[in-house]
Amino acid sequence: MAGDKAYSSRKNRRYLRIRGIKAVIPEKADQAANRKKRGSAGGRPVSHDAELYKDRNTVERCINRLRNWRGIATRYDKTPQSYEAGLHLCGAMLWIRSITPHS
Repeated sequence: MAGDKAYSSRKNRRYLRIRGIKAVIPEKADQAANRKKRGSAGGRPVSHDAELYKDRNTVERCINRLRNWRGIATRYDKTPQSYEAGLHLCGAMLWIRSITPHS
């Protein structure tokens, strides 16, 4: 599970570890400083895969672009099918914009 630094608490990491889910969440600077201050009692440094974390950022930016469309952000659609159709339409529009040459 890729998450933002806001979710880097020990409790969240333990929850994921118990369920066998690999966490890709960087450690906050203050958490790292506190861990180092405690010495060997502070535990091991948190492992972090920078490449997977970059992918999280890409997905997050895509979701933010989808949410710029009012129908998606406010969830006006009454049925799951029409909401999904709106997601497909918005995604297609974003894709077309990404492949057209910019002048």
